[in-house]
Amino acid sequence: MSINLVNGTDLSSKFATFLENSLPDISVQNAHYSKVLGYVKLTKFRLGALVVFSAVITYITIVDKVNSAALLALIFGGFLVTAAANGFNQIIEKDLDKLMDRTKLRPMPMGILTVTEAFIFCSLFGIGGTILLWLYTNPLCGILGFISIILYALAYTPLKRISPLSVLVGAFPGALPTLIGAVAATGGFGEITFFGILLFLIQFIWQFPHFWALAWFNSDDYAKADFYLLPSKGGKDKASQFQILIYSAFLMCTSILPFVFHFTGIISACVCLVAGLALFIQAYNFYRMASDAQAKKLFLITLVYLPVVQLALMTKY
Repeated sequence: MSINLVNGTDLSSKFATFLENSLPDISVQNAHYSKVLGYVKLTKFRLGALVVFSAVITYITIVDKVNSAALLALIFGGFLVTAAANGFNQIIEKDLDKLMDRTKLRPMPMGILTVTEAFIFCSLFGIGGTILLWLYTNPLCGILGFISIILYALAYTPLKRISPLSVLVGAFPGALPTLIGAVAATGGFGEITFFGILLFLIQFIWQFPHFWALAWFNSDDYAKADFYLLPSKGGKDKASQFQILIYSAFLMCTSILPFVFHFTGIISACVCLVAGLALFIQAYNFYRMASDAQAKKLFLITLVYLPVVQLALMTKY
């Protein structure tokens, strides 16, 4: 079985094409929906589910014995905190969302929800999630959950119109779910394991190729709101392509560090290496033949990459 890096018809590219063809067509959204659905859209439910998965899988990976109360708090508290951050982001960007095709059908641009309704909803979710994490895991988890809301809404969101460094800033709240899961498992920063830090690092680095790929094939839409989301100020240029490639390579190396430091076994390492190689190969194809189609394939592979690696590390084999 050969991997052709010259013409781009490699295994990772074919896998990405399969994923793209398997996903439902969501390009046409229903412009008329209920207020209840508006609240659901405000939470970005699918993104919230991925965030909760990261926290829970990290907790299970590290903890010696699962505490059901802590696990439920991570699931529900983590989702509430994430939903609040996503909602506050949409409140702040409600006027900008009207300008972009990918966001113009969100509940506030559509007039489904008012700013007051969204603010009350997000505030209740943020407070409720913080309390759940504080009481049923430990106070530090609650603090980290609250910090993630602040960083996402008040640092990352406004910085998107100022500097490409917004993605770096946004990567911190994006990776905090793994740290929250690790803290819930060990009791606090003083007891957090080096393994937990490595899991945080993997999710932190993963966000760069993931989000930059998304920013590439949505760059024209983002430009309508004056968002700077690609790593180079030149936007869709070779410098951005190169940085995506470098971070993809760095991610592949980082994912095997748990094996290097004897936290996991050879099987987990092999799964991480194969997943990382698939992502890197597509990043290389994108570097050579930059296009929106290649960026979308890379984005789809990153979506599969993270849960696969996290599940492999959870087994520790």
